[in-house]
Amino acid sequence: MFNKVLIANRGEIAVRVIRACRELGLHTVAVYSEADRAALHVRYAEEAYLLGPPPARDSYLRGDKIIEIAKRCGAGAIHPGYGFLAEREDFARQVEEAGLVFIGPRPSAIAAMGDKAVARATVTAAGVPVVPGTEGVGNLSDEELLRLAPEIGFPLLIKATAGGGGKGMRQVDDLQQMPGLIQAARREAEAAFGDGNVYLEKLLVGARHIEIQILADSHGNVIHLNERECSLQRRHQKLLEEAPSPFMDEELRRQMGEVACKAAQAVDYLNAGTIEFLVDKDRNFYFLEMNTRLQVEHPVTEMVTGVDIVKEQIRIARGRKLRYRQEDIHINGWAIECRVNAEDPYNDFMPSTGRLNQVILPTGPGVRVDTGVYPGFEISPYYDSLISKLICWGERRGEAILRMRRALEEYRILGVKTNIPFHQNIMDSHRFIAGQFDTRFVEERFSMDEMEEGKQTLPHIAAIMATLVAHREIQLASQIVRRGARDVSNWKWMGRWERIHR
Repeated sequence: MFNKVLIANRGEIAVRVIRACRELGLHTVAVYSEADRAALHVRYAEEAYLLGPPPARDSYLRGDKIIEIAKRCGAGAIHPGYGFLAEREDFARQVEEAGLVFIGPRPSAIAAMGDKAVARATVTAAGVPVVPGTEGVGNLSDEELLRLAPEIGFPLLIKATAGGGGKGMRQVDDLQQMPGLIQAARREAEAAFGDGNVYLEKLLVGARHIEIQILADSHGNVIHLNERECSLQRRHQKLLEEAPSPFMDEELRRQMGEVACKAAQAVDYLNAGTIEFLVDKDRNFYFLEMNTRLQVEHPVTEMVTGVDIVKEQIRIARGRKLRYRQEDIHINGWAIECRVNAEDPYNDFMPSTGRLNQVILPTGPGVRVDTGVYPGFEISPYYDSLISKLICWGERRGEAILRMRRALEEYRILGVKTNIPFHQNIMDSHRFIAGQFDTRFVEERFSMDEMEEGKQTLPHIAAIMATLVAHREIQLASQIVRRGARDVSNWKWMGRWERIHR
């Protein structure tokens, strides 16, 4: 039974895990790169140790250093958060071999579900429907991929078998453009995950991206925490999530939840994980992939179920049974999460770096902000552009949207450009309000129509405001204030006159 946890991550997720450990009475250890010496997670932890230079490959991806630090400081467990080493089977195995507890799934489950081709074969054997694609296990050559592509049909996706987040992913519309896209996907996958293997998957047009959160303990109990709607994406990167989904009904929710648990049981899963599905217009759902880690968007599920997923992760890692049964899980209200990133939505979402001169967080009922920054913090080019996650809860979806509008209006970040204006436009979108969107909504409809429309009206508003300001300044300049004939002000003169005539 461990009582000290090392958090092998940075930013808001490191702060989130530290807070959960504090509430459980556990001691915390942070690690940091030279760029993060003054980061919030370093300040919050009881101990902090330097890993190395700013690049992730020299710091947060150095599993050997992290394990060495954990053993030196007496930490009994390592929580990987998400990203970096969270889905590395070799790192999880090394942690266990060092006599430490890995707060996450077993290495065998990470290996089975981390390689997407293996995951597809595993869940297919368990009777779970999958998106049509290359079913083979192992590396496929460029020639084999080109041969199999027409059998799957276009459009399709080239996807990296390791990792996620849109890295190593390319859309292919015809066979002629495919060779170059395969090479580009392989290069990006090799740089991001150290594995250039890719596979093919049919692109479902007009589909929704729905994911099911699951929890599994070492006593054979597996439950799901219902769904999250993750269809609002740009270049396969999620921008906004909500729970529950406006597209789902109770029967579909039950079916997908049961299939998600079945997929987890197929690999003897342990701890928290997420089964991702694509759902077409006819409500047919297909297994997409499994993320063997904590998800960025886990707060929306916490808000509507009341389950602290990070605490449950730690309890499971300590060998305890789940505190919940499936019948204990109910949906209470609605939650929406906006990812606030340091990027310019009016300039093709280009990253923005620099010092945060001012940060004013929104507060009030139903508002939660998970962040790892503060005024004076430096947004560096070395890591993800995520500044914070803004989560709003309401009794109904309409209330959650209105609350998010208010919170976005209150949020103030000076020093870098952010995508807050983008989220404000989303909250005003009639299609979003009506729940009429899919995975292509942002790129094909919203960004081209509604964002451009907003940009066209802004110059007119600016011109009108400039004209009013200029007119006011001319009026002030034309007023001549002449010195009075008396040597005192009229107020004093009137006061003297009143005293004389009393």
